[in-house]
Parts: sequence; C-alpha cells; structure tokens
Amino acid sequence: MALEELQAVIQRCRGIPEAEFKAEDHGIFQTAASECLEEGHVVKLLEILQEEQNKDFVTCMGWNLVGPVVGCILKDNQETEYRENCSKILDLVVQISNPKELLVGLLEQVEEAYGEKISKSILLLLQPLQTVLLKLGHKKAYSVGLTLSTIITQLSQLPVPCTNEQRQHDTYDLCKCCMAVASFVKPFVDEVGQISESKSNPSNDQLKEELLKFCMKSLEYPLLRAHLDPLPEETEENLLRTFADEILVFLLALGESLPVLMVQSRKKQEETDPLQEDIKYPMNSLACLAYLLFVQHIGIDHFPAVYSPAFFLQYNVDYIATMMKRTEESILSKGLELHEQCLLPVEDNSLSHEYLEIKNILGVAQDLVKVMTLCPIDHLRKWSLRIFQQYINKFDTSGKYKLFRCLLKTSQHAGVQGYIIQNIKDQVDLALKPGNKNVWFSKYPHLITLLHSVLSLPEGAETDLLQNSDRIMASLNLLRYLVIRDNEWQNQTGIWTDLFWIENFLHPLRTGLNMSKAHYEAEIRTKEENKKIKGAPHSETQCSLTVGGKKLPKMTISMQLEVLRSAIYTFDLMESVLARIEELTDPKVKTRTGDNVVL
Repeated sequence: MALEELQAVIQRCRGIPEAEFKAEDHGIFQTAASECLEEGHVVKLLEILQEEQNKDFVTCMGWNLVGPVVGCILKDNQETEYRENCSKILDLVVQISNPKELLVGLLEQVEEAYGEKISKSILLLLQPLQTVLLKLGHKKAYSVGLTLSTIITQLSQLPVPCTNEQRQHDTYDLCKCCMAVASFVKPFVDEVGQISESKSNPSNDQLKEELLKFCMKSLEYPLLRAHLDPLPEETEENLLRTFADEILVFLLALGESLPVLMVQSRKKQEETDPLQEDIKYPMNSLACLAYLLFVQHIGIDHFPAVYSPAFFLQYNVDYIATMMKRTEESILSKGLELHEQCLLPVEDNSLSHEYLEIKNILGVAQDLVKVMTLCPIDHLRKWSLRIFQQYINKFDTSGKYKLFRCLLKTSQHAGVQGYIIQNIKDQVDLALKPGNKNVWFSKYPHLITLLHSVLSLPEGAETDLLQNSDRIMASLNLLRYLVIRDNEWQNQTGIWTDLFWIENFLHPLRTGLNMSKAHYEAEIRTKEENKKIKGAPHSETQCSLTVGGKKLPKMTISMQLEVLRSAIYTFDLMESVLARIEELTDPKVKTRTGDNVVL
C-alpha cells in the first residue's frame, strides 16, 4: 500500500514544475516513504529514487526523506544491510536535492537529537552537511555559521571527560565528535586561506568571522574543561589534545596573530563603554588559549620568544583570574597551573610594588586566598598555598611590604592572616641579618606601621580568641622574636621607642585570655559533673557544642570534654608566649611610666 501511494505521487508530479506541486504532495510523499522504510521496503525505495525519470522529482522533494531516513539509521538493533541501504538513500538525496532545503532538514535532525543520540546524529550528518554547504558557493558564510553554532550547542549538552579514565571511555563519543567536526571545518578554513592570499572580498570575510567564532567557542567548550595533558608513550592518542592542536592551526590559517590575541583582554579594559563588550574574543576562550600556549605548549612555536617572564605574568594575569574565579575543578586547576607556570621563570625578589598597581595582580592573590580557604578539594587548597608562597617570593621588599598590608586588610581568615604574619617575621629576620639593608622590614616608621596592622584585636578583650588563634599566635611569636632579637640599646626596628601601643594589644589580650579560660574551665566542670551523675540517662547522649564561634556536630559529653580541653591548651600556649613578652617588656614600660610621672 505504501509503495503504491509513493509511486502514485511520484507519477502525478513527474514532469511538472516544482511551483505546481501541491502542499499535500509533500506530506503524502514523506508519509509513504516513511511507511516503506518501516515495512522494510528500503531496497525497492532506493530503486525508485534512483530511476532516471524520477531524478527531477527527487531533486525537488528529496529533502522530505531526511527525517525518516536518519531516524531509521539511528535506530538501535537495525540490520547492517538495512542501515547501509538507508545510508545510500541519504547519500543520493544529498547529491541531487536542493541544498538550501536539505540544510534545513539536516540541521533539524541535529537539533532534535538528545542524550546518546546527539553524538550519533552529528557523526552521521557531518559529511552530508559538508557536502551541502560546499554546494552553496560563495554565499555560504551564514549557513556555515548556523551549522557550526547548532553543532556546538548540541555538543555542549554532553559531559566533557576531565580525567584520563573518562577520556578513555568517552561514553558519549565527544572526543570522536570533536575530531569529526575538525575534519568538517577544514575545507572552509582552507578556502578562506586560499582566497585571502589572492584578494579579500566581503563573503570571504564573513566566512572567516564565522569560522573564528567557532574556534573561540571550541576553546571555551570543550577545551577549557577538558583533560589535555599528553598521554604516556605507546598509548592511544588524546583526541581532545589533537583537537586543540587543530583549533590553533585554524586560528593561524585564518590570519590570527597569537601575540595580538593574547592582548585582547587589555583592549577590553580600555574600552570606554563597558556595555560594548567585544564578544568576538570571549575571556574564557582567551584564557583557554593562554593555557594551551604557556602550559601545554600547543602552538608555542608560533609565539615570539622575546618577551620577559614578567611580561608573561602581566599579560596572563587576567586569564589566570578568569579561570580561578570558576568553581569547576578542571577549570580552576588550569588557572592554578597557568599561574604557577607564569611565576616559575620570574626571579625571586624581582617584582617591585608598582606591579601591584596592575589590575588583577593583587586580585589573583586574593583569588588564591579564596581557593585556600573555601575550595572543598584538598589537593587544590594545598596547591594554591604553594603558589601563594611562590607569588610572595617574586616581589622585592617594597612589593612584599605593600602586598602584606593589602592582604591583612582584605583577608578575614585567621589562618591566612597568621600565614602572612609568619612571612612578615621571616622578612624581618632576613632584614636584621648583617649586610642586609632593608628599610621596609627593619626600620622605623615602615615596620612599626605594619606592626600596628598585625598587633591588633578586632573587638578588643571580647575578641573570639579561639576563632582568631592562628593570627594571634603568629602575632605573639613575631612580637616575642622582635623583643628578643632587637636589643633595646640597638633598637634597629624602633620597637623600643614607644611600648605603649604594644600594651594596647597585650592588655586586652590578657583580659580576653582570662575571661576565655574561665568560661571554658566552667564548661569543663559542668560537663564532668554531668558525666559523674550515676545512671544519668543523658550522660552519653549527643548534643551540639559551639566552640570558637562555630557550631560543632552533635557529640557525646566525652567528646565535648576533649574539644574543650583542646581549647584550654590553645589558651595556655597563648598565655605562655604572652607571659614571656610581658617579662621582657614590663620593666621597660614601668620605667618609662615612672619617667613620665617625674616629668
């Protein structure tokens, strides 16, 4: 029945102009052809379409077959012979049908695919799409752009393999699709390059723009998220790394200069109207390009080797910041890796405080702090801490001084503040060694100004000492070091010039310690008494406890006692260092107080 309806509509339309086809003819033809495919008459359908007398009809109406034929090819559990004959029908339609109508039909099939069918439909239809687009001649720029945009949009629904294991399995065939897309794009890139060598024309320029958009989108997805490290020798190829190679080749073939691309972020900052964002070069795409060049060294042979390490740091800092503000592990790790690679060639103590005036130079330090304190992934936190120290080491004494002051003001994390104060102590120790002339960390007034920021309690005696213990212990250790290392008669640092401001730190700290210890000791006595009550039903029940401003998970009384005793131990440590400082400074304070009274 379906075959009869098919032959009837073909016979009725045979020999008449396309303009005289009736609307229902398209529907009858598509329905009849679909039924033929479902009933297994694929060979007979192919024979009918191949008949020379039906060629004009197929040229006009063949695009209606795209949907049914593609659906049959993508069906699971189809026999090989059946699928091959369906593919022959698709090839025939692509070869002789109207290319504009075919393009619409093929893109509809790409757009309608979902899940595992996305990669299958793309792999199936890329070659037909390429054939159709090449038929459009010089007026294909818009169609090429639409096709590439549709493909990228569909591929973006697939998860990117971020580890070697995921890449090897390639469950959704994303890696295979990327390589197929690269092959699909190559003829168009070659065409742009050939025409550009002779003369420029508007259609060629439009095609170049569409291809450039594709390259930028590919850098953002999937390459920004992908695992791109080269694989060990004698293993299979990392297809996504190969795809990255291809994208770099395309950019160069399109006439893009890698050094010029790398300064696009600077041009964006210089725009007078922030709303006029140049989407031609998205920051995420440029960040990925920087990673490919300076970490993976893909395309680095085409980048001049005349720039200083400080230049690379300066011009990559925006891209580092872009990636480090992301929360995805694959992207964040790329930002850390790029940052580390840019820091390594820079000599220690070579960057002056002027570098901190460059946008994002200080910002990336603050981004490192956020990763160190907020990232849930342990190895990224440790990695960022290592880079943070490398970053500090690259500045000279003036740069370190300004950096420490800025970070102490902006960081609210006691552990980070303690780490910075420890770095200050190391710089002071270095400055006080013979032969080291360093006014920033050994002379008045610079060091004293910095110490005023260090030796402070946010809320005086009521400061939560446990929550701020890292900062307070680091501050006490620095102060103890200074009063022992810098003799009063030398007073290189100016620490002995005016001890009263130090008392403004020590006195409320002593009061706060007494209050905190009394509070926690009372808590311990209460818990111990509760625990001793014979037969108390609640003696081992779990309840919550707040320590250091943080509500801890529910725990038994024994566990609570352990936490409380640990807090007391921390207070004892603070008290022991504080007592040593008071032992060294109190006689001087009392002497000067007496002098002031006499006067």
